[in-house]
Amino acid sequence: MSEPGVSTSRLNWLRAAVLGANDGVVSVASIVVGVAGATHERHTIFIAGLAGLVAGAFSMAVGEYVSVSSQRDSERAYIEKEKRQLAENPEEELKELAQMYEAKGLSAATAKAVADELTAIDPVKAHLDIELNLDEEDLNNPTQAALASMVSFTAGGIIPLLAILLVSIGLRVPVTFIAVFFALCLTGYASATVGGASRRRAIMRVVLGGLAAMAATYAIGHLFGTAVS
Repeated sequence: MSEPGVSTSRLNWLRAAVLGANDGVVSVASIVVGVAGATHERHTIFIAGLAGLVAGAFSMAVGEYVSVSSQRDSERAYIEKEKRQLAENPEEELKELAQMYEAKGLSAATAKAVADELTAIDPVKAHLDIELNLDEEDLNNPTQAALASMVSFTAGGIIPLLAILLVSIGLRVPVTFIAVFFALCLTGYASATVGGASRRRAIMRVVLGGLAAMAATYAIGHLFGTAVS
């Protein structure tokens, strides 16, 4: 259910952007601290981080585009099916609509009155709304979702990449952890705000998960870097 005054497509666009930013922070941070655990060479860390940033941004964009396109195709197919049913058997569809409102708690008389009035205005919209909470004019846009994911992933990934490159060797890892901590607090807060969930729980989830991923990749990088050298 979308928030009052906010379209479903806009909410999905915002969710894609927040998820992309969070993935960008965690993915690139995990890569650069993992490489930093194996080597002190700034150029190597930069190349690995940049490769992860570009690959991740395009992967997020393609995945989001495919996912939203599939969803949009399914929604359009359902809309066409509903239009055919309304054209072929309008009386039966009207009866079905009234039964749906009655199932929601309205009296039979009120449910029929509501169904009659809504059908007179826009029968397709009436059925789509109660059956799927769907608006034919507010379907998700796959291109918009893909761009939102790509841009937000890039914005999120730049934070750990800059943090680890712009400080001295001894401070690289701790500064990156600190930068990622604050970045994840922001993405956790944003995701909870968009989804209407608990901000505290959302922040704790993304921060603990992100820092755990970074710690694991750093340990692996340090272990294998030492073994190889």
